[in-house]
Amino acid sequence: MSTSRPSDTVLRSRTVEQVINGRATSDGAGVSLTRYLEAPLQRRLDPFLMLDAFGSDDPKQYIAGFPNHPHRGFETITYMLEGRMLHNDSAGNEGLLASGDVQWMSAGRGVIHSEMPQQVAGRMAGFQLWLNLPAAEKMSEPWYQDLKGEDLPTLTTDSGAELKIIAGHSHGMLGAIQRPITQPLYLDVTLAAGCSLAQKIPAAHNAFIQLYQGSISLAQHTITAPSMAILTTQSDADGVYIEALQDSRLLIIAGLPLNEPIEQYGPFVMNTKQEIYQAVQDFRQGKLT
Repeated sequence: MSTSRPSDTVLRSRTVEQVINGRATSDGAGVSLTRYLEAPLQRRLDPFLMLDAFGSDDPKQYIAGFPNHPHRGFETITYMLEGRMLHNDSAGNEGLLASGDVQWMSAGRGVIHSEMPQQVAGRMAGFQLWLNLPAAEKMSEPWYQDLKGEDLPTLTTDSGAELKIIAGHSHGMLGAIQRPITQPLYLDVTLAAGCSLAQKIPAAHNAFIQLYQGSISLAQHTITAPSMAILTTQSDADGVYIEALQDSRLLIIAGLPLNEPIEQYGPFVMNTKQEIYQAVQDFRQGKLT
């Protein structure tokens, strides 16, 4: 599902507030990853809670996967660049993610799931983003959706930018997922060297760019992969303007902040400590099924 669109006009581009190089860590049963967005940035990048990047040619760094673990109170968006990952959860959902696919899961009141590699060799790479749920929806019913890469809306602007629209809308085209309260924008952008992109972003939204290949120029800042650039919030800025210095790939992610209290304990994200205590108790009593 691809089309050609004229480029947006951005009258005043956001600029770069901070560049994050990420922290090497591991999760699950020892999967190596780089964490770019974590607790100290949750208020600044509200409604987003976490962003992990994983990528390795060494099966020992990913083969053990993410065995059964719980979630409550937020959504997970897994985007596979390369590789194959099998999802199973306590609500009876199962889905195989392949290169280019997206899994969008809303944990709501609680779900237990696993994400296990379905390969013993080759490269596995991708991202997992956590999107907060508003207080009114934290105890909603869980839901899950697999999005095949070939079915995601795509477009090419007249400036040569190639966009895959995972969520939100871009250049007049709706993405695969719409979330009306947090209004997330999630784009995967490919820019050949010398190409540019003007992307509208509402002034009230928090936004960042995850550059995972190449080098770009943004408001006289040069950013080189791999890194995350937090974009300034300015009432008079209507978007972002990016130029590729090399062949580049990047994510543009933005959303409307909830401005609600955030209480996190591992895989549970609620609004109060009492709700966290209840989540832990419910998990121990087998109620997250």
